[in-house]
Amino acid sequence: MTQPGPLDDDLLLADAPEEHDAHEEGGRPDDRIDDERHDEENRLKPEYVRAVEDALEADDRSAVYDLVEPLHPADIADLLELFERDDRMKLVTAISDLMSSDVVAELNDFVREDMMEALPADAVAQIAEQLDTDDAVQLIEDLDAPDQRAILAEMDAEDRAAIESALSYPEETAGRLMQREFVAVPEHLSVGDLIDILREDEELPTEFFEIFVVDAAHHPVGTCNLSWILRTPRSVALSDVMKRDQTLIPVSMDQEEVALMFQKYALISAAVVDEDERLVGQMTVDDIVHIIAEEAGEDALLMSGAGDGDINEPLRDAYSARVRWLIANLGTALVASLIIAAFGAAIEKLVALAVLMPIVASIGGNAGTQTMAVTVRAIAMNQLTRANTTRILWREMRVAILNGVTIAVLIGLATAAIFTPMLGGVIALAMVINVITAGLAGVLVPVIFDRLDTDPAVASSVFVTMITDSMGFFAFLGLAVASGLVG
Repeated sequence: MTQPGPLDDDLLLADAPEEHDAHEEGGRPDDRIDDERHDEENRLKPEYVRAVEDALEADDRSAVYDLVEPLHPADIADLLELFERDDRMKLVTAISDLMSSDVVAELNDFVREDMMEALPADAVAQIAEQLDTDDAVQLIEDLDAPDQRAILAEMDAEDRAAIESALSYPEETAGRLMQREFVAVPEHLSVGDLIDILREDEELPTEFFEIFVVDAAHHPVGTCNLSWILRTPRSVALSDVMKRDQTLIPVSMDQEEVALMFQKYALISAAVVDEDERLVGQMTVDDIVHIIAEEAGEDALLMSGAGDGDINEPLRDAYSARVRWLIANLGTALVASLIIAAFGAAIEKLVALAVLMPIVASIGGNAGTQTMAVTVRAIAMNQLTRANTTRILWREMRVAILNGVTIAVLIGLATAAIFTPMLGGVIALAMVINVITAGLAGVLVPVIFDRLDTDPAVASSVFVTMITDSMGFFAFLGLAVASGLVG
């Protein structure tokens, strides 16, 4: 878990921590098969969880251990997340020997932070030293500064330096998330020399996909896939087989941009370079899977104003994250109410207006949400930029016009049949206006937030809803009055 040392003549190699492979902990093959069958049969089913709860209540630690021991580390993490805090701590105490770094790495952020605060600093340090640097940083970064210092003080100097270096970078950047375990070699080696080193060196990282080739200044000059090395004659020079065209990730790059690069260029791993373009780490596809899942969930929750939206989130944090958007929603709803109040007399004279108003607002709101979702995703995927904003806006306007006309014909005919043809025409025209407005707002509101360097997923829905509701009520009631339906 340390950064690479100076370049030597044979190999530049970042040390990897000693860690237990989950696949090697099962003992004999037939034991592993039995464990896997037990896992499949009991994986967190309600009756299994109740059995663990009963054993905890009976303070039978041996029974708890026997129930949990066959589980995969990821399932142990899921099991811990199912319990309340006090029961969770009892469970951890009962299965302390099973609380490996693999389990800790799979824990929910809130649960992991809670557990780390409850454990002594030396225990957390021991767990961190077993993890890859990116997982160790994730373990420590959310703790309070005094807790971080206490844990780092318990770690050996090499591991501490690696984590402190990672924590010096902003959150959600490549420098914070990268792995510092990688294999890098000078370009003067032959394929045979490299194979011998890979076979003989005991300090290789546990897993790697590429060999990074660097120059004397530690600048990456190429990469070699392991498959190329295995299929190339030993006498061939490494410089002749390596791929010189590579994708380099700056340490300051945001994690969303990193994920987009992996997707765009179909990367398995990529070198991370510092400001001087020296190789300092790597990002791998397993990191990117986590980033994509995290960002997708985050955007969905932000659009709803639900904050982190985690069931393990502390009650106070969940309340404060949600209530501020509900208050904002209350304010925007008052705008629509004021418009309705302005046409109160017209509504009293023609009750049908009150019956039909929610339809106009509802369709407009749904249309706006559709367009907004498409726009926010396009911005996140870098598909919508300053260069094509006008084209995308015109495209969504055409979609809105077609949708508006279609819905207007349907609601207009139904209203004409139930009430009057005049009212049918009014609601049809109001529907077209509101759906077009929804399409316009669904694009412009997220784009404006993006131009202001604000996450467009955060507040777009509140303002789009306000615009569509207000315009829907104003267009419908205003047209009703202008048409003479109400005197």
